[in-house]
Amino acid sequence: MPTLERAPKPTPHKDAPMRRSLSLTLGAVGAAALIAGCGGGGGGGYFPLPAPAPAPAPAPAPAPVALLKCDDSLKTGFKPDANTSVLLVQAFKANESLLLSGTATANTPKAPADLCLVKLLVGPGNPGPAGAPSTSAGIGIQILLPTTANWNERIRSFGNGGWSGSAETSLTSIATGDGLNILAAAVGKGFAVSTSDNGHVGGNGSFAMNPDGSINTVLWRDFAERSLHETAEKTKALVQAYYGKTQRYAYWDGYSTGGRQGLKLAQVFPNDYDGITVGAPAINWNKFITSELYPQIVMKQDLGATMSSAKINAISTAAVNACGGATLGYVLDPLSCRYDPTKDAAVLCSGVAGNGGVVGTSTDTSCANLAEATALNKMWYGQTADGTAPDPALDNAAGPYLTGSNQLWFGLTRGSSLAALVGANPFPIATDLTALELQDPTYAQANFLNASGNGANKWTTLTYAALTNAAFQGVLLQPSFSNINTDSADLSAFNARKGKILLYHGLADNLIAPQGSINYYNRVAAGMGGIPAIQSFFRFYLVPGMQHNGSLVGGPTIPMPQSAIGRDEMFTTLQAWVESATVPGRVDVTSSNGNVSQALCIYPLKAVYDGAGAQTAAASYTCK
Repeated sequence: MPTLERAPKPTPHKDAPMRRSLSLTLGAVGAAALIAGCGGGGGGGYFPLPAPAPAPAPAPAPAPVALLKCDDSLKTGFKPDANTSVLLVQAFKANESLLLSGTATANTPKAPADLCLVKLLVGPGNPGPAGAPSTSAGIGIQILLPTTANWNERIRSFGNGGWSGSAETSLTSIATGDGLNILAAAVGKGFAVSTSDNGHVGGNGSFAMNPDGSINTVLWRDFAERSLHETAEKTKALVQAYYGKTQRYAYWDGYSTGGRQGLKLAQVFPNDYDGITVGAPAINWNKFITSELYPQIVMKQDLGATMSSAKINAISTAAVNACGGATLGYVLDPLSCRYDPTKDAAVLCSGVAGNGGVVGTSTDTSCANLAEATALNKMWYGQTADGTAPDPALDNAAGPYLTGSNQLWFGLTRGSSLAALVGANPFPIATDLTALELQDPTYAQANFLNASGNGANKWTTLTYAALTNAAFQGVLLQPSFSNINTDSADLSAFNARKGKILLYHGLADNLIAPQGSINYYNRVAAGMGGIPAIQSFFRFYLVPGMQHNGSLVGGPTIPMPQSAIGRDEMFTTLQAWVESATVPGRVDVTSSNGNVSQALCIYPLKAVYDGAGAQTAAASYTCK
């Protein structure tokens, strides 16, 4: 016989006890009313209901939170966590020199309006012997606060340059970041401004090595990423405590190392900032910085001596002229330039027949022999594993991707200045990093200090193969270096929170090859649906002729990114995008002397001369 199943008991509603109570109450009241209506209950025909209970007295309003003031009370009043302490609080009046000690000069920046300077220390730092570069009390953060009346309800945090290690924890100096005039100008516009020393004091790489020569993973992490997040959090906390409300928008403004920091924030801490400007970013850190030593190795291995600046300048000028830059003084599109000095009789010394010809022996510093001309081609192409370079007619290292396993990184573009990398001494960050990659301080220059040994210029012994080994070691050590390369192409979390990034890079950058930024942008696009897809939150400008310090090669200075006005050209474009949904398009910039204006186009568009009008006028160009 089929089994009969008992129907399950209905599950009581979660509010059942309350409903039963209400039913009972209403039943009692209804019964009383019925009795009253029927003339029962005491013969009077009326049964009075109980009087309603009096309404409870309103709760007292919470006492207003006392806002922090710009005096020493802030030292004890601001305690966002156990690791944070306030080192200094100093008020400045409008037009007062921004100094904590010493005597002001004509060049000392002045406070643009009343402001409050606050210096913080965020531990735990890294303990160690007193005086050792790896010993740190923690992360220094400096915050400049406008008055409540002048605050525009926005935060603008600025990045650093090089190894950082600036004066945020100093009680006698104000940290300058990328320039105290830039920080002061931003405060004058109403921003709460913050900077960081990124976890150590001192401007070289010594901090990243423990006294026994091992890797200082704690300070690598503070430098590479933790300090960035702490700066965002502590600035927001102080703003809340000082003004009594949160910011409406928070921005990161970074150039060079600061540009790398901006992309690290987007990659790892996507909720910290609403908008990020990224100028000439030092991403691909180990790859490009190791390659900055490559020109020195080329000269030592191929020439046995340093090339004279006169020869290098002569060849660079020839490249500019050959690639259409004679009028401007710089190459508009160096990525399309394939100039080859080994085939240019105008720069080769007498007796050099050109490609494949005999090597000249002239000591004339205005010409080059074939080996020197070939060395320039190698430098422009970039680091290779074996020190070779292809014919530039076939491959001029324009990117966006490395060509084959032999090319390790991109070289500087033709027409850019090579002086910083091929002078009598190499770029110091490159030798510092090589010492850290090889875990041997003696490879660095003399200012690298460590108890196991100081810098002793051992880099001069490096061969092509040895420098390649250093580059590979840098990649392998990324986990210990807190992923300083900052090359993750996954920006999906930053995009999901509706953040915006504006990236720009000079095409004549003489320290950081712009192809590195082009490579990164294309890799992000490849992983997120293509360039049109990422342009909804991530846009990119290449700046013709601009060097790493913001000046034009062989010409006047474009006021970006190192001057407050020019930096604001990029920043205000970003701000309008974040706050008003004004999508960035073409931006025209003008040199500080007014002689040159330049059209900046959204990548992958380029500024193309219309064929009419002055080549020095932005109006004569179209983005195509």
